[in-house]
Amino acid sequence: TGAGGSAPKHVQQFVKENHLRWDSLGEFCALGESLKFLGEAKDNARATILGEAVEAATQGILDNDRSPGRKVGQPDNRDSHFWFALYWAEALAAQDRDADLARHFAPIAKALRDASDTITGDFAAVQGSAVDLGGYYHTDPKKTADVMRPSAALNGIIG
Repeated sequence: TGAGGSAPKHVQQFVKENHLRWDSLGEFCALGESLKFLGEAKDNARATILGEAVEAATQGILDNDRSPGRKVGQPDNRDSHFWFALYWAEALAAQDRDADLARHFAPIAKALRDASDTITGDFAAVQGSAVDLGGYYHTDPKKTADVMRPSAALNGIIG
C-alpha cells in the first residue's frame, strides 16, 4: 500500500524534485469496481457504464505504458492521471448504451486528445525543482493544487 514504507520516499522525492512517482493503478481499479458494484446493487445502468469505462481507461494505462516512472524527466503521477482521464472520456464517448453520456464526453475526449502534447509538456516542464506544499502532513490546499495542476491547457478543459 505504500503506508509507512514507500509513501514517505515518494513524498520526499516530490517535495525535492517535483516528481511524484506514486502509481494510482490500484485506485483506478477500485474506482471501476466500486462503480460497477453500485450499478448492480442499485440497478443503475449509468454507474455500470462509468465503471466499465474506468476498466477501459485502466487497460489503456497498461497497454500504452502510461504508469509513472521513478526518475525526474519521466512521466509522473500527473501524467498517468491525465492519460486515465483521456482514456476514460474516450471510452465514455465511444460507448453506445447511453447517448447522453457519449454526447457529453465526446468533446472532452477530443479536447484532451488534441491538447495531449501540450499537457504532458507542461507536466515535464515543472519537474526538477523543489516545491513548497505548505506542510507535510497537513499541506496547504492551494499550494498543493497549484503544484499538482501545472497545466493551464488541462485546467481549461476540466475546470
